[in-house]
Amino acid sequence: MTPSETADALRRQFGNAVQDVVYFRGEVSAVIETESIVDVARYCHDDLEYDFLSDVSCVDWLDRSPRFDVIYHLTSLPHASRFRLKVRTDEEAPVPTLSVVWGAANWPEREVWDLFGVDFAGHPDLRRLLLPDGWIGHPLRKDYAQTQIALPRPKSDKVYK
Repeated sequence: MTPSETADALRRQFGNAVQDVVYFRGEVSAVIETESIVDVARYCHDDLEYDFLSDVSCVDWLDRSPRFDVIYHLTSLPHASRFRLKVRTDEEAPVPTLSVVWGAANWPEREVWDLFGVDFAGHPDLRRLLLPDGWIGHPLRKDYAQTQIALPRPKSDKVYK
């Protein structure tokens, strides 16, 4: 199944839950309403054979509402096809976890939460993954104050001039 066929199948199956389909440079992404993401993901997994979740990522659009895009990168190994699902959310609205569909969503969702602060409802273990416990804030947000980070200075014998 090609990415275009996947987009068509999602539109037929889920109607208005597919808010938009974007075609860009030979790649296809579907923007899905948050409430339907688990059903859409399960359909992609079970019926369309997208058997591999290769990544979960996020983009912060600071001046847009809702602010964040959570992006799921899907691969169908039987069809050698790649497809993206996107969900738009903000700081207050959690996104349902997809670890119930792909167990591999566990750690990338933790990474997105750690770095962007996007909450995943129903996640089995949503805690810091990359940053130390007690870290304040989410450093990949575009409004994160870089001046609050205190990093150790390099030793003078390690600095090259």
